Amino acid sequence: VQLQASGGGLVQAGGSLRLSCAASGRTFSSYGMGWFRQAPGKEREFVAHISWSGDLIRYADSVKGRFTISRDNAKNTIVYLQMNSLKPEDTAVHYCAAKRGLNSYTAGTYEYWGQGTLVTVSS
Repeated sequence: VQLQASGGGLVQAGGSLRLSCAASGRTFSSYGMGWFRQAPGKEREFVAHISWSGDLIRYADSVKGRFTISRDNAKNTIVYLQMNSLKPEDTAVHYCAAKRGLNSYTAGTYEYWGQGTLVTVSS
C-alpha cells in the first residue's frame, strides 16, 4: 500500500505547480483523498479534500480560489493539486492522504499517507 506524492519544487511567488499523488497496492477508488502541508516549525494543516466520487470537495480558506483538487480513478487512483498564485506562505512539505468515510479536515482520521513533496515559494 503506497501513496507516492510528486511535483514539488521551487517557484517564484505568483507561479504555479501541480502536485500528483499516485496510489498503489490496493483500490483507493472508494477512499476520500486529502492534501495536507507542514511548514517548518508548524503543525500539519489541512489543504483540500475530495470524496471518492469527486462530487464533494473542501478547501482550507487560505487556499480557496487558488488551489484545485481533482482525481482520476480510471485505473489506479491519482489525485492532483493544482496550485496557482502561489505565495511564500505556501512553502511547506505537502502530503497526500487517504481515508474511508466522510470528508475530514483532521489529519488523525486519515489511514494512509504519502511521503511528502516539498514546495518552496520564493518572494
